[in-house]
Amino acid sequence: MPPITSGLRWAYGLIGIFYPNLCLACGKNLPPREDTICLSCQYKLPKTGFHLLPENPFTERFWGRVNIQAGAALYHFSKGGRTQSLIHNLKYEGKREIGVKLGRIYGQQLKEAPGFRDAALILPVPLHPRKERQRGYNQSAAFAQGLSASMGIPWLKDGLIRREHTTSQTRKSRLERFDNVSEVFLAPHPQKLEGRHVLLVDDVITTGATLEACAIKILELPGTKVSMATIAIAE
Repeated sequence: MPPITSGLRWAYGLIGIFYPNLCLACGKNLPPREDTICLSCQYKLPKTGFHLLPENPFTERFWGRVNIQAGAALYHFSKGGRTQSLIHNLKYEGKREIGVKLGRIYGQQLKEAPGFRDAALILPVPLHPRKERQRGYNQSAAFAQGLSASMGIPWLKDGLIRREHTTSQTRKSRLERFDNVSEVFLAPHPQKLEGRHVLLVDDVITTGATLEACAIKILELPGTKVSMATIAIAE
C-alpha cells in the first residue's frame, strides 16, 4: 500500500468534515487506514490480562457455583470510560462491527492461552428473538464471529436459545439475576455440543448469573466442558 502523502491527508481531512469516521471508543476522528477503534484507544483501553492467569477475578465469580475450565474478559468496565462507550455503541447504536473487531483482537490472545487452546466450539449467550429483532443482531454473536475468525474454531448461533423474555437484570442482586434466567435457556441440538469444550461468550459480565445459567445447561450434556470469555468485566 502506497504511503499517505500530504495531499491525501488533506483529502481525508476534507472528507472527514462531511462524512466523519469516528473512533467508537473516544469519539475522535479516525486517522486514515484505521477503522472502528483508533490505535490510541486500542493501547489505552484497560486490558485485564486475565487470560494469562488460571485463577483471576473472572473465574472467582464462579467458585462454588459452576465448574469452568477457564474464564477471562478483555477489558475492565467502568462508568464513563472508553469501554462503556464501546459497549453502548455495540448494544444500542447498531455498531455490530465493534463486536467482530474485539473478537478478532481477543481471539489472537486466547488461542495462545493454555486454558483456551483446546476449545472446540464458540457459543454466544442468546438474546430472546423479540429483542434480537428489535436490535437487529445479537451483540454476543458478533463477538463470537470475531473470535471464531482469529481462533480458527467454529461458532454456532443456535447452540443455545432463550425461550423466555426476561425482565432487565440491571438492578437485581446476584441471586435475583440467577432466578431470573435459571430456566430460560435450552440447547435445541444437544448432539452438536456433546463431548466438546465450549467457549461461552457474552458482552459484559457483572454477577455472572446469565453465564452461569447457560453453562449449567451445557454441562448437563455428556462429555462437555465450558470456558467463558467476555468483552468486559464490571467491577
